[in-house]
Amino acid sequence: MKRSAFLKTSFYSILGLSVLSHFSFSALQEKFSLSQLIGKGNPDIVGDSYTTKMHMETAAAFQKMKAAAAKENIDIELVSSYRSFQRQKEIFEGKYQRFTGQGLSPETAIEKIIEYSTIPGTSRHHWGTDIDIIDRNAPRPSSVLQPQHFHGEGPFCKLKEWLDKHSESFGFYEVYTDDPNRKGFKYEPWHFSYAPVSIPMLKEYRNLDIKAILQKEKIKGSEYFTDEFISKYISENLLDINPKLL
Repeated sequence: MKRSAFLKTSFYSILGLSVLSHFSFSALQEKFSLSQLIGKGNPDIVGDSYTTKMHMETAAAFQKMKAAAAKENIDIELVSSYRSFQRQKEIFEGKYQRFTGQGLSPETAIEKIIEYSTIPGTSRHHWGTDIDIIDRNAPRPSSVLQPQHFHGEGPFCKLKEWLDKHSESFGFYEVYTDDPNRKGFKYEPWHFSYAPVSIPMLKEYRNLDIKAILQKEKIKGSEYFTDEFISKYISENLLDINPKLL
């Protein structure tokens, strides 16, 4: 190869690597927008209903897991998947109004809500990576998402046993385990998260100023979200989860 041709080739190779590195770094830095992280819009969400909307990678993995479970006569049914900021706000504020209307102080009402429900803008369901599931082939109790239904003689114990053995091979991990030392949200044997997407989303989410975001959105009761409360909420409710999801 002539020297001029060699130099030209080398120049474009180096330039190409430089551009690629630049875009790769930019993509890494801006992989998830604020809107995606707090449930206000996500172009990666697919599905057309409350129980089918998910992150597209989660949806593909879920269909594979569902097909595998079907071979053992388990029909995995989605009870909840992607949940928008607005929907979570309706849930949270509805409970807040009901509990304070019953005479609870705002602080006590909030503590009661966050036993099971997240504050809008902080739900893992905002990401489209988390699902609440039951077995459609089992008898359906009036209130399906209760821990006792997944153990002992419960209708969904066969599903739970199958998930304990197989869910992680499809990328799904139980989020709020029954570890007695775990704090935050109570045990949810129905709640699973697609780790390949939710882990990097959580990593970026941890960089947000949660208190500022919540107060800007004027969520009912947010004036009681003190620095101490937010710090405890993040530590216990958002981060005290299955360590495989951190």
